[in-house]
Amino acid sequence: MKKRRIAQFFGLALAISLSACIAQASGEEAATDAADSEASVVYMTADISPEGMMAVYEAMGVELTGDNIAVKLSTGEPPASNYLDPDLIRDLVEHVNGTIVECNTAYGGSRSETAMHYQVAEDHGFTDLGKGFVIMDEDGESMILPVEGGQRLSENYVGAHFGDFDGFLVLSHFKGHMIAGFGGAIKNISIGIGSQEGKNLIHTAGQSHTSWFGGEQDAFLESMADAGKSVVDALDGNILFINVMNHLSIDCDCNGNPAEPDIHDIGILASTDPVALDQACLDLIYQADGNESFVRRVEGQNGVHVLEAGEAIGLGSRSYRLENIDG
Repeated sequence: MKKRRIAQFFGLALAISLSACIAQASGEEAATDAADSEASVVYMTADISPEGMMAVYEAMGVELTGDNIAVKLSTGEPPASNYLDPDLIRDLVEHVNGTIVECNTAYGGSRSETAMHYQVAEDHGFTDLGKGFVIMDEDGESMILPVEGGQRLSENYVGAHFGDFDGFLVLSHFKGHMIAGFGGAIKNISIGIGSQEGKNLIHTAGQSHTSWFGGEQDAFLESMADAGKSVVDALDGNILFINVMNHLSIDCDCNGNPAEPDIHDIGILASTDPVALDQACLDLIYQADGNESFVRRVEGQNGVHVLEAGEAIGLGSRSYRLENIDG
C-alpha cells in the first residue's frame, strides 16, 4: 500500500509538472505570436524591376491620400553615382500621380545651386516622371516643423514646398555613407528633406544654421532621427517607405564616383515603418557575402545609433517581421 501511494504521488507530481511545462510553452508561444503580430511588417521581393516595385508597394495594403503626392528620392551626384533608375520607378510614380521632390545639398557639388540641380535632375531622367520635379528649397527658403520628443532638435527646417504636398512616397537607394554609416529611409526623410539650413542644423545637432561642419557623431545621428520624426508627424502618417538594395556601394549617391560594390544586389523592401525598414536592410547586409567593407563603414560611424535613436523617440521599431512576397 505504501509503495502504491508513493507511485501515485510521483505520478501526480509528474502530471502537474508536465501540465506546467505545457502551459509555459503555450504561454511562450502565445507571447511570441503576440510579439510577431505587434512587430512592424517589412515586405521584400528579390525582383528588382518595375513589377517588383509595384508588388512591394501593393503588399503594404495602404494607399497615400490626397491630390498632391511627393515622391522623395536622391537625384544623384554626377558623373557616376548610384541613383535609382528612372525606368525602375516610373510605373509606381505614375500610379501615385506623384511629383519627384528633392532639396539642394549643403556640401557643394553640382546640386547645391537650384539651376544646376534642376539640370542634374533632367540629365538623370527625373523631370519627365509623374507630375514633374520640384526642388523644395529652390528659393532658399525653409518651412519649420516642430520636433516632439526629440533628443537634440526642437525644430526641423525643411524645404519650403514641403507644405504643398498631402503625402510622401519615400524611395531610397540603400547604400553606405561616409558620415552616417549607411543611408536609407531615415536619411532620406531627414537630411534629404532638410533645406540647406536644415541640413546644417541636423549635422551640428542644432548648433549652426550656416555650416554643417564640426558636429559630434552620435548627436548628428540622433538629430537625423529627430528630423525624421518631425516629418512623419507633420504628415500624420501619410507616408510610405521603399528601399532598393542594389548597387550596394559603401559610398552614398552624393558621391559622384562611388566605390564598386562588394555585395550582390539583394532586392526591394517596403514598410510603413522607416526604422524597421532600415533595420531589415542593415540585417540583410550583415548576412550578405562580401560585406566586410560595408560593415566597416557602418560600424566606423556607429551607424546603427540612428536606429536606436529613432526607436527611442517613437519614430518606429527595430523589431520587425520580414515577409517575402515572392512565395
